[in-house]
Amino acid sequence: MKNINKSMAVVVLLLLIPMILVGCGNNKANVQVQTPAKQTITDMMGNKVEIPVEVKRLGDSWQAHNEVVAMLGAGDRIVATIHTPQSRPWLFKVVPAMNNAVQTFDANGVKIEELIKTKPDLVFVSQGDKSAKTITEAGIPVVEFKTFTNYDELKELFKFTASMLGEDAKKRADLYASYLDSKIKMLTDVTSKIPEDKKPKVLHITSLSPLSVDGNNTIINSWIEVAGGINAAKETSGNMVKVNMEQVLKWNPDVIIIGNTVKDWDKVLTDPEWANISAIKTKKVYLNPDGAFYWDRYGAEEALQIQWAAKLLNPDQFPDLDIAKETKTFYKTFFSYDLTDDDVQLILKGLPPK
Repeated sequence: MKNINKSMAVVVLLLLIPMILVGCGNNKANVQVQTPAKQTITDMMGNKVEIPVEVKRLGDSWQAHNEVVAMLGAGDRIVATIHTPQSRPWLFKVVPAMNNAVQTFDANGVKIEELIKTKPDLVFVSQGDKSAKTITEAGIPVVEFKTFTNYDELKELFKFTASMLGEDAKKRADLYASYLDSKIKMLTDVTSKIPEDKKPKVLHITSLSPLSVDGNNTIINSWIEVAGGINAAKETSGNMVKVNMEQVLKWNPDVIIIGNTVKDWDKVLTDPEWANISAIKTKKVYLNPDGAFYWDRYGAEEALQIQWAAKLLNPDQFPDLDIAKETKTFYKTFFSYDLTDDDVQLILKGLPPK
């Protein structure tokens, strides 16, 4: 009888051991779920940052970069943004997931309590963003990007962003780089052969009051040159350089392109102070297109800007370049969005969607 009882006890113990082990295993698994795998990266400004291996929730305070994230297929991961449907209507139209993001950044910096509520895995900021310190002190990883001034740096921005977003994003970054390279080659194969004295002088204006232009060492200078123009303000350096009318009269640009942030931009056509400038006399004053982001500034639609500008500055050199068709293709490829003919015309005119 004792032997039977001992045998039964052994059987019970053997049955309990796996259950005990499973219970311990479950506790270990729960700990792992609560503590996601981390990796240490070096951002574009040389900062060491610990971020999750799998980034699911993003904050993005850099205006131009929200578009990059969306084009990499991660627009639905943006939970905190600097934009609103009013500030960037095309972005919110072609990337509907942006409507779920909360505006936690603005011109004054970060609304830190609102940002914390969105529970981002990390926050993207542009070079020199002063809110980075506040965000870091709140325990949220911050990844800082260098502001690009040329197309190699733009492609590197895509590549680095994609490295944090997974394999699909990496493929999309490669696709964008290939597209951009092919368009630059197509244009420069032609524009590089135009004699310097035949290239139009282009002035890019970012503000009329105060009068501000974009000079050398900027992406604006880069797209003007790729498109076959000469930056009239090349003797200056940097973005939004304040100048006076005396300088503009001296430069005497053949073409004036005005950024989409400028209101009442066409008043230069009737202002007597501008009357003697070549671009005014020939009515070659244009408002820049505006889509998911400003085409002329630090966004991904720089790939469209160079084509629009080349057709504008040297139409005889690019008779087969259909910018409306190219815009449709771009949005379909990189946003999975079908623009209508009316949509395209509104974007090219720098107007919001209806």
